[in-house]
Amino acid sequence: MKTIEILGGGCAKCHQLAANAETAARSLKLEYTLVKVTDFQEIARRGVMTTPALALDGKVVSTGKVLTSDQIAAHLR
Repeated sequence: MKTIEILGGGCAKCHQLAANAETAARSLKLEYTLVKVTDFQEIARRGVMTTPALALDGKVVSTGKVLTSDQIAAHLR
C-alpha cells in the first residue's frame, strides 16, 4: 500500500494536488492512503519551504507546484 502525503495549509492548490494524486493512484489501480499534512512545523522539518508538496511513502518528490495526475503516476510506478 502506498502512502500519498499532501503537505500544505489546505489552499486550493493543495486540494488540486490531492485530487490529482487520487486520480493517478486510481488509474494505476493502487491501494493507497492519502494523508494531508497541515502542520507547518512538520512540513518544515521535512525540508519543504514551498507548498504544496507531494510525498510518496515518506519521500518528498515535489514542492511548490501542482503536478498533473500523469506526472504523479510516473512517480507512483
